[in-house]
Amino acid sequence: MNNLRRLDLNLLVTLDVLLSEHNVTRAAERLNFSQPSVSVHLAKLRDVLGDPLLLPGPRGMRPTARAEALREPLRQALEALERAVAPARPFDPAEATHTWRLAATDYAESTIVLPALAGLRAAAPGTRLAIVEAVPPRIARQAEQGEIDLAFHTSEGSPAGLRRRVLFAERYVLAGRAGHPRLKRRPTLAQFRKLEHVIVSPDGGGFVGITDQVLAKAGLTRKVVLSVPHFLFAISALASTDLVAMVPARLVHGTGALRTVEPPVEVPGYEMAMLWHERAHRDPAHQWLREHIAASV
Repeated sequence: MNNLRRLDLNLLVTLDVLLSEHNVTRAAERLNFSQPSVSVHLAKLRDVLGDPLLLPGPRGMRPTARAEALREPLRQALEALERAVAPARPFDPAEATHTWRLAATDYAESTIVLPALAGLRAAAPGTRLAIVEAVPPRIARQAEQGEIDLAFHTSEGSPAGLRRRVLFAERYVLAGRAGHPRLKRRPTLAQFRKLEHVIVSPDGGGFVGITDQVLAKAGLTRKVVLSVPHFLFAISALASTDLVAMVPARLVHGTGALRTVEPPVEVPGYEMAMLWHERAHRDPAHQWLREHIAASV
């Protein structure tokens, strides 16, 4: 290690060329150095390595036994270093074998991952995709440690310190089963409050959401009778009962089992964003994945 600290990369490159050319003048031409500069490098190498390395001979310079022993390991080391610092190769999805890990809720699975899935499989058939549960307090640490590649979260309240790209703006609609007798048209506010509502509570067991907060500002309440942790169950409950729910429009778009109408109360929507760590920002494969997902939603 002491010898290594006294060397710099230029000295090792010079030694590699000298061991190939056996001639200071030709080595200088290849390196685009002056002949005196190469001679200075050789003198430093001799001092550090404690060996003359190259000796004068009848047809140029002859390597010493130490130099011969260094030739192949040095060439391999320099080639490995060259590969390490070479510009990143363009990403070819058709040849890729990556395993990507995405942190998503069931809402993000349905509205972001699912629309991107068929195109991802067609463009990058050798890759794999793992969806893990999105737990907001863990997202920043998981991204920093490389445990996840991307996470999906609302822009508001997304973890600090991560790169972010807004994918779309979402709004709420009132949904119930197809043929629901109270959803043939937009209900009045009084009718809305009398309906039996489902609420999705990601933290579990809550009966108050953004709709209730808006109503509370007007001194009003609604009848929430079912609290569930996932949208999938909420949609199934709507389709098989006379319950209704305020749900994100994208989640139920094109769902034949449900009918949607505009609610009689104005509930603010939100932006859905894609999040990732700086460590992966410039990686060509990661860039391709982000662009593919953004173009799919």
